[in-house]
Amino acid sequence: MVGVVVSVVVGVVVSVVVSVVADADVAALRALAERLAVDAGELALDGRRRLGVGRTMHHDTKSSATDPVTEFDRAAEDLIVDGLGRERPDDAIVGEEGAARTGSTGLEWHVDPIDGTVNYVYDLPAWCTSVAVVDADGPLAGAVFAPVAGELFSAARGQGATLDGVPISCSRADELSTALVATGFSYLPERRSLQAARMVRLITQVRDVRRFGSAALDLCMVGAGRVDAYFEEHLNSWDLAAGVLVAAEAGATTSDLEGGAAGPHATVAAAPGIHGALVAAVVGTAVAAGS
Repeated sequence: MVGVVVSVVVGVVVSVVVSVVADADVAALRALAERLAVDAGELALDGRRRLGVGRTMHHDTKSSATDPVTEFDRAAEDLIVDGLGRERPDDAIVGEEGAARTGSTGLEWHVDPIDGTVNYVYDLPAWCTSVAVVDADGPLAGAVFAPVAGELFSAARGQGATLDGVPISCSRADELSTALVATGFSYLPERRSLQAARMVRLITQVRDVRRFGSAALDLCMVGAGRVDAYFEEHLNSWDLAAGVLVAAEAGATTSDLEGGAAGPHATVAAAPGIHGALVAAVVGTAVAAGS
């Protein structure tokens, strides 16, 4: 252990003791994130398949009437938390469905058991399980598992990003006008209105826009070069901790909309050649050619 600091990492204050984590330990953390993401995702997929094709799953709601949560969100989170309790009992945990545990190691796990729950409820394939561990410098290791596709994205700081164990890299796009851009929208109507206004500015300046419905998957799509860029506002730490790391380790430029670090308030991930132009288009300002 070294130092005593308080840092904000992906929007959450982590424990005050900062750990020095060796490369071998980072690899072990990555492997644990991968294993937990796959196990939880497969549990959720089994529940979805038992319901039948196209049948809407029973669900409760959270922040609004359009923000669902299912029994499998909770069961998948419980599985991940139980696994962390066995293997990393001194680390902190923050989970979308209420898991909260303080820790003493300076490491904190951010867990989204089903990112894209609306898709899950409607039997659409774009949902995933996201598990990441962060320290005072940001995301350290993480995994995003897309059960329907059977694809596992993962990354560790300084060790690159992979899809099913194969290294990936972001696109080489250098013209915003031919870029494919992913985004998402809040569940709250007043935020959606502001986000729609941004889209009015952007839509004529890019090739097209995609809205898959899962921030974690969107970020991994940037990392894999399947879309050229992604931006979204009003996220949560568990939505983006693993995905931001995958995108960054795959070579994408990540930020917020004001030149700071990506975080819940705003996250941008883009091919380096279009990052500046995308941010300028979204916020409605001019940018120098080639930025």
